[in-house]
Amino acid sequence: MKLLNFNIIKLTISLALGIIIAHKLPIDLKSVFTIMLILIIATCGYWFSLKNKIQKQPIFGFLVLLSFIAIGATAYTIKDLKNSDNHYTQLSLKEGQFIEIRITERLKPDIYNDKYIAKVLKIEDKSVVGSLLINVKSDSTQNSLEIDDKLVLLTSFREIQKPLNPHQFDYSEYLKLKQVYHQIYLDSTNFKKISTSKNSIYGYADQLRSKINSNLVDSGFKKNVLSIINALLLGQRQTIDKSIYNNYVNSGTIHILAVSGLHVGILLWILNFIFSPLLHLRQGRVLRPLIIVILLWSFAVIAGLSPSVTRAVTMFSIISIAMHLKRPTNIYNTLFISAFLILLIKPRFLFEVGFQLSYLAVFGIVSIQPMLYKLWNPKFVVIDKLWQIFTVTLAAQIGVVPISLFYFHQFPGLFFISNLVVIPFLSIILGFGLLVIILSLLNYLPSLVVDTFSLIIESLNEFIAWIAQFESFLLRDIPFTLIEVIIAYIIIVSFVQALKKKTFGWLFMTLTGIIVFQSLVLFESHSTKNNSLIVFNKSRFTMIGLTQGNNMVVHHNLTEKKRKSDKTISNYLVGEGLSEVLEDSLKSFYHINNKKLLVIDSICVYKNLSFKPDLILLRNS
Repeated sequence: MKLLNFNIIKLTISLALGIIIAHKLPIDLKSVFTIMLILIIATCGYWFSLKNKIQKQPIFGFLVLLSFIAIGATAYTIKDLKNSDNHYTQLSLKEGQFIEIRITERLKPDIYNDKYIAKVLKIEDKSVVGSLLINVKSDSTQNSLEIDDKLVLLTSFREIQKPLNPHQFDYSEYLKLKQVYHQIYLDSTNFKKISTSKNSIYGYADQLRSKINSNLVDSGFKKNVLSIINALLLGQRQTIDKSIYNNYVNSGTIHILAVSGLHVGILLWILNFIFSPLLHLRQGRVLRPLIIVILLWSFAVIAGLSPSVTRAVTMFSIISIAMHLKRPTNIYNTLFISAFLILLIKPRFLFEVGFQLSYLAVFGIVSIQPMLYKLWNPKFVVIDKLWQIFTVTLAAQIGVVPISLFYFHQFPGLFFISNLVVIPFLSIILGFGLLVIILSLLNYLPSLVVDTFSLIIESLNEFIAWIAQFESFLLRDIPFTLIEVIIAYIIIVSFVQALKKKTFGWLFMTLTGIIVFQSLVLFESHSTKNNSLIVFNKSRFTMIGLTQGNNMVVHHNLTEKKRKSDKTISNYLVGEGLSEVLEDSLKSFYHINNKKLLVIDSICVYKNLSFKPDLILLRNS
């Protein structure tokens, strides 16, 4: 492709490979830094010795790639605070220690606790580093904690609980990516605020968000409308009602609730329009991109610097600078440069689901959408715009569907209909929403504006709820393994290349990938699975699963409402690739793999058994 720089792509992939190696095979900082230094010196020495002949030497290219793999591994290791000698885990963690912390992030609360991420500053009198999950009992304080609040605690560290059932979401592993290894529980008796002053940009951003929210509440915005404003414009999804959130998931429009490239692209278009008069000034071509980049990054900070918004703002900043320098650019180069810069500074973003989905969606759009759009040329402008939205949505969905199936195991069949409405809605909401926020900060927000904007958002929520009710179009519980993800992307990439290049090699790779994928699915569906008995963990209830081949019989005493909302069985079915589940009542005796299991509850008495049980399960004790 014209202007495509393959060196940028190679270096970014090498950097990512180094990050993956350091993540999977932890190496101490001294060793990995020494390896990186040796490789960089060897590469520079080789370059100076050959100079003009360097392009013809594959050894030089190999050394460069190895150097960037080492740079990636070093960046990951440096950012791993657990390697520090003063990380709190290096100390002897005792019961009831005095701990000083600073709140850095607000999380979505659960039924019982408000949740935060906090940096550990001191344990007793020793300065330390590291982060904790903070659980504050919901009714323990009238005022919630704010970013940058400093607390002193008298409590104990607790391990973050591992999943209690097979194939359940592992929250402890998720927090490890954020370098959070322990948690603490607080109520009004064991902590005290010692400072509320703001000393970081995140603290000031949180203070600004709080002021905006306070002014919006005073202006008359309702809770559900306010939660959508927070998600779409301020990057905060903690307050969204669970039913509304599920509607967005089931309709295939959850992506609009995470500030990403779509939001930043619309914002860039609005800012370009607002500051276009600056082009009439002598230094306008310098001032406009400078102001726009500053505002984009200010928006990113207010939105919490999530992986998706960081990626988007980095990419659009590079585009703005390239436009200012009047340098022709290629979107692939821009994507890989932004990924390189982000991963160099935040290596752990590579493992964030949002980061992966964001990049794959954009790659899908820039690679596939032009090909889809060429299939039809509508004569009417309105139909043409709808066709553009449809092709963009379809291309993005193709880009993310394999990894979405791997992480979420479901596919929204009506995504194209919902996005045809939602994307134009989003442009209106973002433009109108920026005006609403500015007016709220000026304490001048007319009730007509409040009512109009509330109506727009409520209409959006109602449309999403209407789409979500067609549950038959939502394909759930689809097993999809990591190997299948890799093969699926090989098929997609090779097929796109086959259409562009029209060569037999790419077509052969596509067909080979399809055959391998089908063979893998057939093998997994017909492979013989071991018979097993699983006693699931379920508070106040009992669930016993018996697997025989690809089928499973679940014996339980759950209520109908509880069973409908419970995900334990569906998670297990997807994780094990089982095809059918039947349900039955609990029994007092089970026989599996020549083992006899006797089930005893709190009221039953068993005498004169005709057999000797190998295992006894006590329930309802």
